[in-house]
Amino acid sequence: MKTINKIPTGKLSRSSKLVTAGAKIGTNYLKYYGKKTFDASHTKEELNESNASDIYDSLKDLKGSALKVAQMLSMEKSLLPSAYVEKFSLSQFSVPPLSAPLVRKTFKKYIGQNPEDLFEEFSKDSINAASIGQVHKAKKDGRELAVKIQYPGVADSISSDLAMVKPIAVRMFNLQGQDTDKYFKEIEGKLLEETDYILELEQSQRISKACHKIPHLRFPIYYQDLSSEKIITMDWMHGQHLSEFTKTNFTQEQANKIGQALWDFYMHQIHNLREVHADPHPGNFLIDADFNLIAIDFGCVKKIPKAFYVPYFELADPENINNKENFQQKLKALEILRNDDSEDEIEYFSALFHEMLSLFTSPFHDDHFDFGDQEFWDKIQNLSQKYSSDKELRKKNSNRGSEHFIYMNRTFFGLYNLLNDLKAKIETKNYKLYS
Repeated sequence: MKTINKIPTGKLSRSSKLVTAGAKIGTNYLKYYGKKTFDASHTKEELNESNASDIYDSLKDLKGSALKVAQMLSMEKSLLPSAYVEKFSLSQFSVPPLSAPLVRKTFKKYIGQNPEDLFEEFSKDSINAASIGQVHKAKKDGRELAVKIQYPGVADSISSDLAMVKPIAVRMFNLQGQDTDKYFKEIEGKLLEETDYILELEQSQRISKACHKIPHLRFPIYYQDLSSEKIITMDWMHGQHLSEFTKTNFTQEQANKIGQALWDFYMHQIHNLREVHADPHPGNFLIDADFNLIAIDFGCVKKIPKAFYVPYFELADPENINNKENFQQKLKALEILRNDDSEDEIEYFSALFHEMLSLFTSPFHDDHFDFGDQEFWDKIQNLSQKYSSDKELRKKNSNRGSEHFIYMNRTFFGLYNLLNDLKAKIETKNYKLYS
């Protein structure tokens, strides 16, 4: 794979990349409809594949928050065409890496030494390269280490990247009203936190210590003396990425073992720690030879305020969902129903969220849940298609819900998808053993 000697950091150079991608997409549409005129066998999937490739090819050179958006979208399997999911999933741990001279320059600036002087061995080429940083393998004092190096200029480009994305997002998600900015501030704040490797080191040590009692769950040891604000060093963990493991011939027992560890890990964080690893994509998890789950990245951690946590999880109780007055009170507490809503809007959004929450919270309704149940996933896909094509919804103000929904919903969508990939059957209350 070719390496990158320079990452565009200026607003003009980064926006020109996106403009170029937009022009390619326009050309793809012209080609598609031209072919379709003479040959009806051409499918929309061909267009999706071309567009996904061109968008990804532009984002992978930009790295940072632009590529992070693709990574987040790759988890939305029920919302995007398969071509986009497949292509964007590459952003999880497979993008063009920094060149060796740029790696040495970063080490010299933030550690004060060249990597070959600090470590007994240091791989010139990166092992994995993702949206915000890339990983190199190293050895020191007989220990195998993973050294994550942040791409230069990532933190500086976040605000301008989001400013470019904002008009598109406002149109796509029908965001209206004066408080739209709260959603973008939440995303910007989290992305900036992900570029602070000193914060990530502290989060990694704190959460791994708090979760160490959960069976079949492992964490690397992190080394503060070999880390800085742009470089973080940890144990090298041997295993397959979760996405690779799910393509192998594993047994139901192995799937349940891994899935239970994954579920307990997340539920313990959410309910007992009130903060959560909010980036549950396959690139952040490994499976070792003994079928243990290994969590390897804590850059994105969402703290859950009590004022949000209480009504959010009260809506996982069917008694609250099916009590209209109680249900609407919880929706108001979560800013889903607004004070300026008309009676029509109250009824419409109450019905919408009743249908949605009755389905999405079903794993919490019993002591056991089968994430391989195809009927559950068919219902999710049908519901997604129903509201994506609902013309009435497009007419209404869809700027709804607390800003805390962004990363909490992302966490649950990602977790559910990983458990579905495993087809795991789990005990939903098991996490209470670790409180």
